[in-house]
Amino acid sequence: MPPPRLSSALLRARPQANYQCLRRITPLRRASTTPPSQNDIKPVVPWKTPMSVWSPENLIPPPKDGEILLERRPNRALPPIPPLISPQVLKTLPIFILAMSISLFAFFNYQKQESSVVTSTLYALRTNQLVRDELGDEIYFASKNPWIKGEINQLHGRIDVSFWVKGTKRAGEVKLRCRRRGRGGLYYTQEYSLTLEDGRRLELYDPQGNAIDPFQAIDVEE
Repeated sequence: MPPPRLSSALLRARPQANYQCLRRITPLRRASTTPPSQNDIKPVVPWKTPMSVWSPENLIPPPKDGEILLERRPNRALPPIPPLISPQVLKTLPIFILAMSISLFAFFNYQKQESSVVTSTLYALRTNQLVRDELGDEIYFASKNPWIKGEINQLHGRIDVSFWVKGTKRAGEVKLRCRRRGRGGLYYTQEYSLTLEDGRRLELYDPQGNAIDPFQAIDVEE
């Protein structure tokens, strides 16, 4: 099939540019240097709020606590936002914090009281003849609820405790301070003493290792 032939009139016509797209552009406007007047500025009101429809004078007060609404009114004001923390919680919060603090202190003190360090120290005092001569027999804590001062940190190898003990004669404060030689090493005693009520201090630890074995007399008798 032969291609279509174009007429001579179309071949002689000049192509014309289409400026229709430029006509759609809006003309530029110069900015005004004069400030707008107060009458031209309109107040911005939030959308769909009671204030945008009803004035504050025509609003019905919100319902009170415990009040039952029998009808819905479009001009009823919104109730106030409740506080994040109620006043009852704010009143009882200090009492709760105080009770929790006392409970935590009592728990940690009981944990130190029942630790092997304190029980072993009491056993060493009972078997020490010098301590028994000063305090007497039945050596135990000085009170029913003893307070163990210091720390017992076996994880990092630090022991530094002091507490009061008493016997049948008098009372005194025992102090024990030990450190561990490196990770997995043995403990070495830095201080092990007993301070009596009159101020006298008895050094119960002998760095040279000449302490008297309390079971030596029992072995000899057997």
